[in-house]
Amino acid sequence: MTPPSSAHTNRLSREKSPYLLQHADNPVDWFPWGEEAFAKARSENKPIFLSIGYSTCHWCHVMAHESFESGDVAAVMNREFVNIKVDREERPDVDRVYMTFVQATTGGGGWPMSVWLTPELKPFVGGTYFPPEDRYGQPAFAKVLERIALAWKQDHQKIAEQGTQIIAALAQAESNGERTTTQLSAATLEAAYQQIARSYDAHDGGFGVAPKFPRPVTLNFLARIHARGPESARGRHALEMNLFTLRKMAAGGMHDHIGGGFHRYSVDIYWHVPHFEKMLYDQAQLAVAYLEAFQITRAPLFERVARDILDYVRRDMTAKDGGFFSAEDADSLVVNEGGEPGHGEKKEGAFYVWNKEEIDSALGPSAELFNYHYGVKPAGNVPPGGDPHAEFTGKNILIELQTMAETAAHFKKEEAEVYEALAKSRATLLELRSKRPRPHLDDKIITAWNGLMISAFARGAQVLGDAAYLEAATRAAMFVRTRLYDESKKVLVRNYRECRSEVEGFADDYAFLIQGLLDLYEACFDVSWLQFAIELQETQDRLFLDETQGGYFSGTGKDASILLRLKENNDSAEPAASSVAALNLLRLAQFRDEQRWHERAEKTINAFSPQISHFPSAMPQMLVALDFSLNKPRQIVVAGKRDTPETRILLAEVHRHFIANKVLMLADGDEGQRFLEEKLEALRAMKPMNGKSAAYVCENFTCKAPVTDPKALGELLR
Repeated sequence: MTPPSSAHTNRLSREKSPYLLQHADNPVDWFPWGEEAFAKARSENKPIFLSIGYSTCHWCHVMAHESFESGDVAAVMNREFVNIKVDREERPDVDRVYMTFVQATTGGGGWPMSVWLTPELKPFVGGTYFPPEDRYGQPAFAKVLERIALAWKQDHQKIAEQGTQIIAALAQAESNGERTTTQLSAATLEAAYQQIARSYDAHDGGFGVAPKFPRPVTLNFLARIHARGPESARGRHALEMNLFTLRKMAAGGMHDHIGGGFHRYSVDIYWHVPHFEKMLYDQAQLAVAYLEAFQITRAPLFERVARDILDYVRRDMTAKDGGFFSAEDADSLVVNEGGEPGHGEKKEGAFYVWNKEEIDSALGPSAELFNYHYGVKPAGNVPPGGDPHAEFTGKNILIELQTMAETAAHFKKEEAEVYEALAKSRATLLELRSKRPRPHLDDKIITAWNGLMISAFARGAQVLGDAAYLEAATRAAMFVRTRLYDESKKVLVRNYRECRSEVEGFADDYAFLIQGLLDLYEACFDVSWLQFAIELQETQDRLFLDETQGGYFSGTGKDASILLRLKENNDSAEPAASSVAALNLLRLAQFRDEQRWHERAEKTINAFSPQISHFPSAMPQMLVALDFSLNKPRQIVVAGKRDTPETRILLAEVHRHFIANKVLMLADGDEGQRFLEEKLEALRAMKPMNGKSAAYVCENFTCKAPVTDPKALGELLR
């Protein structure tokens, strides 16, 4: 992305990050995070203004237009501060330190994040978005700048001491949280289930109040609570909360019914009005949630939505070399009545919303059925309170207000006929929408998020038997191995855009990619992916493992500019690295019969017991790992050549079932089996039966009699 031409460009014009390039022609004299900026602050004894955001962040754009593009505001910033811009997706370590400070001192956080630092990088004032004048209960940004500049001039020594005390307090809080551990058990899972159930919205699905986030980690946990006791009241209710939430999200406006995929979150309780940004990590995790729902229920809706997500990512979020892009913006250019882009004006959701007249004109006689099903109204369909900034006046955000059966009954048609008619209408509108100015694409390729998406495509290939999804997962894994892995150092890098980043990978890059590689092995049985996962696990343990307390630090601790070495202790939009790593270790322990990995996983889980004991639903993905550790995982081995019909049929039967805690291996007599046999002697005896591929279902490699019939295998798996 070339920065716009301008009379003024700053140092960000030399960067690769799309977010930093968006600010390259600001009149603000921005620096990237680095020693040049730090040295200037020290030599001139100026405080640092640190602004953290990302390229598809709506309020980051707003603050940029209101303040950072203003010559008057920039003059104050340049005179009084050394100004640094950070892409939080490129440098999550920087973001994590100062987000911890902002949350601790203000009770909230978000982006854009605005933090003032001493020249030694210690924070003393922080917040998020500041408006250009006093509003929203916030002081004007220029006023804040002047006050902080004056305070620094009057007593910078006191402020510097305050910053030192703040960092010390945050470090103390972090270490205190790790000392006292309690034993986690099945009762912990029950407590988390009860806590989640209390926040469940039985009318509209989801958990808590608006804004509603999808939070797939919660759905992962509920699926496993169901698997622990499918016939129990708890198991049935856990499944009900999971499936109803997935159905309501799929019907809602947060789901892009025309182009596929999901927006970031819903601003209302109905899943109707979204924040229109699309993030790769949401697509990856939601695809897996819908695939698991399909395995459990075999309901076609869940398969359709999973395919809808995966097909969107293949079409719009995939680089020609196979890596996956990061995000699509919420904002895009407004189209005027003549169908032409307006005069540079961007609005949130402009690409996605519709006038009724547009739909009627495009669909003709089919419009009546489409409008009924998707709630399209002449004056727009945004509910009261859903449009506080009046951006959607007269517009429609498509939402399935009726089920397929209700629409069919209303028009006295068969459901299949209605489904076909709606599919044709959506295709027509997709073609029409493709002519609109697209939202900005953040085309950097992040290792961690690619790991999540590799998992999703590998799982899609398993559950849906779709070779195109396996190809997508494999191409992305090849991209990561060739472009995002430094073979000479045996380390991952964080991201790629035009060239490999100089920022080395963080714990989540390793954990999420290892998970993706394990899922990819179980989809294709190419043992090289399992070997790569093991190699990365050894590196992750070397660079990030807390040998004393357990768990994984986010960074290596080698960068002196990162004042706090922190562990992520919350599974939120993205799961914590330690949560994913714990499950990876448990799975690897099964593949290689490595007790040290099992012990390391248990120590990782227990490292977060204070947080989990206090607020168990804060780490549902860690509880997925706890569930695995408390159960006897199954080893399922299919013996036979991978491409024979008999083997494929047995594997399809395995993939048809949702089995929460398992590892799947292929004993094909080739190199892959020889590698597995190095540690798993039991595999040597697992061979086809009477010339037919056979399946072995085991616990601790104590196996039931092998079966060659898929129906018999299904009975064993149930």
